[in-house]
Amino acid sequence: MSTDNPTPIIIYEDADKTVDVRLDASQDTVWLTQRQMGTLFDTTPENVLMHLKNIFRDGELPEQATTKDFLAVQIEGKREVKRSLKHYNLDAIISVGYRVNSRRAVQFRQWATRILREHLTQGWTLNQQRFEANARELEAAMTLVRKAAKSPELDTTSGRGLVDILARYAQTFLLLQRYDEGLLTEPAAQAGGRLPSVDEAWAALAQLKGDLMARGEATDLFARDRSDGLASLLGNLDQSVFGEPAYPSVESKAAHLLYFVIKNHPFADGNKRSAAYLFVDFLHRNGRLLNQEGEPVINDVGLAALTLLVAESDPANKETMIRLIMNMLADHE
Repeated sequence: MSTDNPTPIIIYEDADKTVDVRLDASQDTVWLTQRQMGTLFDTTPENVLMHLKNIFRDGELPEQATTKDFLAVQIEGKREVKRSLKHYNLDAIISVGYRVNSRRAVQFRQWATRILREHLTQGWTLNQQRFEANARELEAAMTLVRKAAKSPELDTTSGRGLVDILARYAQTFLLLQRYDEGLLTEPAAQAGGRLPSVDEAWAALAQLKGDLMARGEATDLFARDRSDGLASLLGNLDQSVFGEPAYPSVESKAAHLLYFVIKNHPFADGNKRSAAYLFVDFLHRNGRLLNQEGEPVINDVGLAALTLLVAESDPANKETMIRLIMNMLADHE
């Protein structure tokens, strides 16, 4: 199974047919799944599989040399799940095409040859479809910022924080428009990240609560648990899917920790302040609170504005908010 850097994705278009194609310039080939071949040749995936079995059974092509597994991210409910999908190279695609519809096979072979030549000589391709998708994500985030900026709870200082968030996010969008990543959902991230234990999280919150109560800024209801909400939340963040962490990076864990504490209301009072504190505490535990210049990755004003932005966001915009937080934390150097 391939676990290397993501293979570049290009777009094949023919009349009303649009198919994402994986390019492997190192092997002078392209890759499609069984379902994508069905779309390409106007047939069913089952029919494609039948032809592939015959091709391999007859010895026309060696199966091991013409197939490859790639990890693909699929949305299942509200979760992103990685699954291994079998792909077939250009030789297998053309062989199936000749058996299904030779005209389409010739058209695809001509297109693939031209695309491979361009990649080998130029080294890159701008994927217009992905660029437009990122532009929509940026506009969605800007809309959320503009909405939050009108909140009566937002003072002048927090307003400056929102402006700072918007400026940094726009810069992030431009910096992340790289060919090998392509999507705003995949910023450069640091794998791992140790979540606090339930006891460690409660100890941190107890310290915060004591300080706030001493200053008259909180009551005994502050950070009081509701039905083991904190333990459940931390357990969900630490879960695995098919043996892989559901939240595999420091950025992903941090973003979801902030979001879930704010939105799930695990405490009787002080959910936003508790979320911000646990967020900062997590970054500190993992050596990510400060950047290379020794400055906080998100200053206090920016964090306050970001917390309010998450609190006022529509749950339907959850993924946009997660992407925003992750990209703010990502190392863009």
